[in-house]
Amino acid sequence: MKRAALLVPGSLATLTGGYGYDRQIVAGLRNESWHIDVYELDSSFPRPTRAALAAADRLFASFPDGLPVIVDGLAYGALPELAAAHGARLRLVALVHHPLALETGLPQALADRFAASERVALGHARYVVVTSRSTARALATYGVEPQRITVIEPGTDRSAPSPVSTSGIVELLCVGTLVPRKGHATLIEALAQLTDKAWRLTCVGSDTRDPVNARALRRQVRELGLADRIVFTGEVATDVLEQHYREAHVFVLATHHEGYGMALAEAIAHGLPIVCTRAGAVPETLPAEACLVVPPGDSAAVARALAALLDEPALRLRLATAAAAAGRRLPTWQQASARFAAVLDAAIRT
Repeated sequence: MKRAALLVPGSLATLTGGYGYDRQIVAGLRNESWHIDVYELDSSFPRPTRAALAAADRLFASFPDGLPVIVDGLAYGALPELAAAHGARLRLVALVHHPLALETGLPQALADRFAASERVALGHARYVVVTSRSTARALATYGVEPQRITVIEPGTDRSAPSPVSTSGIVELLCVGTLVPRKGHATLIEALAQLTDKAWRLTCVGSDTRDPVNARALRRQVRELGLADRIVFTGEVATDVLEQHYREAHVFVLATHHEGYGMALAEAIAHGLPIVCTRAGAVPETLPAEACLVVPPGDSAAVARALAALLDEPALRLRLATAAAAAGRRLPTWQQASARFAAVLDAAIRT
């Protein structure tokens, strides 16, 4: 059996889209006859402490020559020295969900530091796997040659379409960690303009990754008088998240950037009409006939799109029907894992 290692910062069980991708790929590779050893690095990445870097150095040094080592981008971009030291003897594969410097709200000095660090680290990767064509294009500015980049979009599980609401309260669903990049503040501003309409919003996503932002969002909801209409669930188990998708009528995400947007793909797989922003990979992830797309950071535009869906049941039905059809065309996790296995095979041969 062929062997490889996967390195992730923090726990692989973390309930975000990126970690979900990593878990699915690990499971799929194991079904493809790969033995995958998972190593959990310190959770301080992508801003590692000295102790975290020292521990990562010892781990890299322990790997035998020629081993394919997949490193999640949250850690890889912060390891330029280790990539340089071990890139010649290991088969390094960087898994980049989106460049570190594109995280919303970073001080410019930190964004510049991330970009410089990731550019150096990527120069030592045999192959770079990205989750969207948008991210592949972004890495061109990092000096990564096209022949080293493979786009492997996330798979989806086949799901029965969610019910379409034609009357009564419309259940809105937003899935995303409570960090500035996901644009919850913009969404809340938009909904404050629609208090005369029948809606409820459920926000699913970790509130511990950025506690300051999470507290600010809850304060914003209270100050706008929306506490009885907007619920923050925090992280939820997979089966609970599935239930939220099944009970939703409309999916909404006012994101500022997406490397792919796994939650959006899941919404499509569940046949949900979508309101989303034109950010990062979103225009490539979402079929135009299933969504209303608006500029990022524009709460008025989000409000207009949501108002259209809330006021027009026929529009919701039309978008939902298109989403369900598009969902049947999405790649499966088995297909994604087979493509990843091909990258590892190529890494072994180089």
